[in-house]
Amino acid sequence: MDAEVQPTTGRRGGWQPRAIIALALTWVLLWDKVSLGNIINGLIIGAVVTQIFPLPSIQYFGRVHPWRLTLLLGRFLVDLVVAAVEIVVATLSPRPSRGGSIVEVQLRTRSELYMTIVSALVSLVPGSIVVEARRRAGILYVHGFHITSPEGLEELRQDVLDVETRVVRALGTAEEISLCTREETP
Repeated sequence: MDAEVQPTTGRRGGWQPRAIIALALTWVLLWDKVSLGNIINGLIIGAVVTQIFPLPSIQYFGRVHPWRLTLLLGRFLVDLVVAAVEIVVATLSPRPSRGGSIVEVQLRTRSELYMTIVSALVSLVPGSIVVEARRRAGILYVHGFHITSPEGLEELRQDVLDVETRVVRALGTAEEISLCTREETP
C-alpha cells in the first residue's frame, strides 16, 4: 500500500447519519432545552443541511490509541492553563506587549483530519492561532503571541510539530507514527 494517500475531492452522497445526529445535538444544545420537538426539529434541520451542504469524505486509516489520546488531552489541558497564565501576566504587566510573529510550519503528515485537529488544538491555546492553512501543501501559518526572536519562532514551530506528533500517536497508523517520531530518535 502506498504510504501517501492522495486526498479525494469528491463529495459524499446520500444520508450522513453521524452528521445529522451531530447537527441535531447542536440544535438541542442551542435551545438549551431537551424536548421531543427540539429533537425532531434538530433531526429535520440536520437532514436538510447535510443534503444541501454534503460533507467531503475524509480518509482515515488509523485507529484510536486510548492511552495516547489521554496523554494528548492531558497535555492540551496543561498547555491551556500555562498559556492562560502567560496571557494574564502579559496583560497585567505595566510594560506593553512587544508584539508577535507568524511562523510557517510544514506538517509531516498529509492528512486533512490531522491538519484540522492540529489547527484546532493550536488555535484553542491562548496566545497562538492558525492564520492560514494550505491543505494541499500541508503547511500551517501560526501567529504566536509575544514572539520576537528567531529562537522564539523555532520554539513555536517545534511546539506545533509536537502537537502533530501527539495527535498522530493518538490516532494514527504505525507508518504515520513512525513518520512523525523519526526525528525524535537519535
